[in-house]
Amino acid sequence: QVQVVESGGGLVQAGGSLRLSCSASGSLPSPNVMQWYRQTPGDGRQFIANIADNGNIRYGDSVKGRFTLSRDNAKNTAYLQMNDLRPGDTARYYCNVYPPDSWGQGTQVTVSS
Repeated sequence: QVQVVESGGGLVQAGGSLRLSCSASGSLPSPNVMQWYRQTPGDGRQFIANIADNGNIRYGDSVKGRFTLSRDNAKNTAYLQMNDLRPGDTARYYCNVYPPDSWGQGTQVTVSS
């Protein structure tokens, strides 16, 4: 069973930066992707970015040019560097590892204006 834990969220002013981490325990199948979504109350989860174990990366339109995703396969950890944060980025950020489609509990990011 793969367990996923996110960390790194917090409160930041607009224009600031945060780095989120997503750590997966256990043995991951290959190929796999580690991906980030975010969600605000009353809305569905929005795709942010994903990274495959071969290094391929895909970004959602809302974060292109501001967020950078990387991963350390040896540590089963993905890092989401978020720059130029905006109040609209305020959400709970979730990591998913697929397969086997495991989700973490999320980490809250709040951007003040």
